[in-house]
This record gives sequence, C-alpha cells and structure tokens, in this order.
Amino acid sequence: MIELGNITLRNWQEKDIKSLSRNANNKNIWDMLRDEFPFPYTELAAKQWITIANKSYPATNFAIVYKGSAIGGIGVEIQCDVYRQNAEIGYWLGEKYWNKGIVTKALKAMTEYAFETFDITRIFAHVFESNIASIRLLNRCGFTEEACLKRSIIKNDKVQDCYIYSILKQDNSG
Repeated sequence: MIELGNITLRNWQEKDIKSLSRNANNKNIWDMLRDEFPFPYTELAAKQWITIANKSYPATNFAIVYKGSAIGGIGVEIQCDVYRQNAEIGYWLGEKYWNKGIVTKALKAMTEYAFETFDITRIFAHVFESNIASIRLLNRCGFTEEACLKRSIIKNDKVQDCYIYSILKQDNSG
C-alpha cells in the first residue's frame, strides 16, 4: 500500500467490483486505452480483472483509491527476454476525477515504487496521439518522448500515431 495524502494505491479487492465497473464503464476512458480494456465495463469484467491484477508478487497493479472508493488503476508490466530491465506503465482514472492532480501523484509514486521494487532501468508508456492529457501528464512527471510510431494504431476505426514516452532510473532522482 502506498499512501499519498488524499489518495492511496493498494491492491484490488472484491469490495472494489462496483466502483471499478462504475468508473471504468466510460467510452471517454476506453477511447484512450487499448481495446483489451473492456467496454462496456461490467461487474464480471471487474471481478475478472481483480483476480488477474492480484496474481503478481511483488504487486504490479494497484487500485487508485480516493475517499474509500477505487476510482482508477495504475500498473506496470515487467518485460522479458532482452527487454527484461524495462517496464511498461499504464493508468486510467474515472472521468469524474480528472484534472484534480490524482494521476500525477499516482504516476510519480508508481514510478518510484517500480524502480525501487524491480530490477529495471527504464519505464515506458505508449500514448495515443489523441490523448493530449496523458502526454502532458507524462511530461509533467519527468517522462520524455522517445519516438513517434507513425500511423501505428487503430482505435475506433481511426488510424493514429502512437508516442513512446520513457523515464530512466537515473532520471528519477527527485
């Protein structure tokens, strides 16, 4: 568990099913995420995610909790083979909670946690060109643009660019 003042990052729990499905079941969120993130987001999808999210130790996926409710999620996926010192980070937040600095706190804390907990030297994120808020967030949290993969994704039948942002362990000094 990571305490961050008014928010907490903690493991997903059965009691989160209703708030997870309520906050995640939003097309505006789905539009900025990979298609594997379900839409509509049902209670069954929430239950399945909670089972999957809690399988790793040390934990790699956390609920973002505000006033006792899970309002979003953040996690890292440790890469393998020649990429084994890399982790991909991803996050989402219920639309009602956007523009309150919540994900900024969560991303900074998760970056620090990942570098301290896992044998990694680089954390990266893929972000769609249409997700201007996430691009700004990554910049604010010390990530830098590494690449623009031209016309590399299709979301809602629209081809768009995908940016790769990263932060290196030595960059994360404070």
